[in-house]
Amino acid sequence: MNPIVLAIPVFMLTIVLEAWIAHRRGLAVYDTADALTSLHLGIVSQVIGVLVKLVMLGTYTAVYQHWRFFTLPDNSLWVWLGALVAYDFCYYWAHRMGHEVSVLWAAHEVHHSSEYYNLATALRQTSSGWLLGWVFYLPLALAGVPPLVMAVVAMIDLLYQYWVHTELVGRLGWLDRVFVTPSNHRVHHGQNDYCIDRNYGGIFILFDRLFGTFADERDDERITYGVRTPLRSLNPAWANLHYYAALWQATGQVQGWRKKLQVWFGAPGAWTGQPLGHFEPASFQYYRPATPPGAQLYAMFQFALLVPCISHFLALAPTLAAAPLLAYAAFIIGSTLSLSALLEGRPWIKRLEQTRALGAALAFTLLPDWFGYAAPLIIKLATLIAMVIAVSCLEKIIKTTQWRPT
Repeated sequence: MNPIVLAIPVFMLTIVLEAWIAHRRGLAVYDTADALTSLHLGIVSQVIGVLVKLVMLGTYTAVYQHWRFFTLPDNSLWVWLGALVAYDFCYYWAHRMGHEVSVLWAAHEVHHSSEYYNLATALRQTSSGWLLGWVFYLPLALAGVPPLVMAVVAMIDLLYQYWVHTELVGRLGWLDRVFVTPSNHRVHHGQNDYCIDRNYGGIFILFDRLFGTFADERDDERITYGVRTPLRSLNPAWANLHYYAALWQATGQVQGWRKKLQVWFGAPGAWTGQPLGHFEPASFQYYRPATPPGAQLYAMFQFALLVPCISHFLALAPTLAAAPLLAYAAFIIGSTLSLSALLEGRPWIKRLEQTRALGAALAFTLLPDWFGYAAPLIIKLATLIAMVIAVSCLEKIIKTTQWRPT
């Protein structure tokens, strides 16, 4: 089973716990629309990951089978520990290049687009990293690290990074000097001048110290999170594609093939010839669409229904034929797009979202099974009734409230 299936309940519970603790402490750590966008991006990333997994793991396995220089046993503790450290070393360079090369930043920028820093931000993952990211890990295949070992240590490295996305944990003494911790990683997500291109490590911060990319969190300067060119959108598709669109537009504006290559393979923004300017935290304006509380509650309810869907999808994916797999993927991704448009107040989405919600509820209730899951009648009826109530509440919100993005 995909280990993310088991991790999803932990993610949801810890996010709710963090939000509750932050609320009790009076800390503005969460924004509902921003957090839901992070979670939508996480869902889309997992769905796309299922569809393209052969590109990443298949390529690694092919290189391992045909071109490895050594054959390492998969039953040795030292192989596993060495592979974990080696993977984190490769991750450091993959992550660093993701900030220093435009076409790689186009994929990684998604993760930095949140203007808040919390556990939900950890799940704001790219859906296009698979295009080039796998290249950085091929040295492990050449060194003879078995695909199974590679897959497990990659998952360990990924899951470790979840807990460091929080403002609720302060400095941790000697741990901050050896490992990636919340303090270290807060710097990485900052827009402040001293935060740019710092602290790339996944598990170990030692590589940053070794290669000169470490910066310590400053007590006298509050970090402002996000990117210098704000996303200003809740749409997960646009979040994944907008920087590629900017690169394509820039390619048409510059003259000469050298400049055009620089747009894609140079440092982000290098083709303009302008250095990165000074950032003034006091002048930063957060993106906050004026979404009514009722619409936010509706979106949260719909997301809660998507959680078992994505868990079911990930667990079932290896056994599904292509047609139902693509249909399920389209439903899940389409739902995130619909809810994001609703949160932004797009006038054309309101009726479409009601149709989507009721159509899904009717399909779940009337069909013999939902992609292989034959739900008890009581669950079907409860889902249908809850959805009708939710859509009715949304109708009332539509009639009594007009909202637009700010």
